[in-house]
Amino acid sequence: MNRLIALAVLSCGLSAPAFAQHADHAPPPPTAPPKPAEASPKAHNQDARTAVAPVPVAGLDPGERVPPPDAGSDDPPDAPTDFPADAFYPKAGMDRARGILNGEHGGMLQSKIMANLLEYQSRNGEGGYRWEGEGWWGGDIDRLVIRSEGTGGAGRVADAEVQALYSHAVGPYTDVQVGLRHDLNPTPSRTFLALGVRSLLPYQFDAGASVFISDKGQVLGRLEGSYDFLLTQRLALQPRAEFNFAAKDDAATGTGSGLSDAELGLRLRYEIRREFAPYIGVSWVRSFGGAANFAKAAGEKVETTSFLIGLRAWY
Repeated sequence: MNRLIALAVLSCGLSAPAFAQHADHAPPPPTAPPKPAEASPKAHNQDARTAVAPVPVAGLDPGERVPPPDAGSDDPPDAPTDFPADAFYPKAGMDRARGILNGEHGGMLQSKIMANLLEYQSRNGEGGYRWEGEGWWGGDIDRLVIRSEGTGGAGRVADAEVQALYSHAVGPYTDVQVGLRHDLNPTPSRTFLALGVRSLLPYQFDAGASVFISDKGQVLGRLEGSYDFLLTQRLALQPRAEFNFAAKDDAATGTGSGLSDAELGLRLRYEIRREFAPYIGVSWVRSFGGAANFAKAAGEKVETTSFLIGLRAWY
């Protein structure tokens, strides 16, 4: 009996250290995660621009910022007059390269030949014709322009003129022109100093105004304009007007003072290609004042209406 009591006491004494050993290796109790640090109100309200280190500027204290300019208040910088490449390559060679570059990006010489009106006119059972066209050669700013227009019928040329003009662009859509105009018909012929302005007005109105001063002291004026209504991508309706004025009567050429004559036309063209467009239309022409009196005296009509068919082409 004493042995059994001694064994029980001994077993209890050995199990107590073992239990304590397992208790030491148990995981620690969970702890609450640390609270995130609250942002400082001063740092939260700080302007983002002040977070960037200020760039030192001559004449300013360290840390002082330059306020940004208002949008659109600064003038654009001047175009550079020196080229970094000149420090590494011969200047003559770089000047030549820059000239080629400018020529290939808008500075090249170009040319164009255009027949704006090339038409057959039928009026009162009689046939006639009319032409108006020009050709030019030059750049975007300066050009040489050769212009011609006239009418005829019954096997003869009624009137014809040729102009040689120097054209200079004074704006993106406006050219000033100066040169000479020579009238081949009617006889006697006349030579004029020509001054004019050609412009593309807002909404794509093509307009022109010219003054002609002859070697005989006559002064003529001309206003003309047209507009293209694009009915489709290829079909266009073009109203056109031209008014001719004179400072005094000239019986030799049938010109009357004031408004001498006017033409109103309406042409419908179909652009098979942009540079090749046949058209049909109608044209009304009338003489006024002294020009009407000269026409009556010569047995000509003061007012005519023509149905026409023609071609507008350029190259």
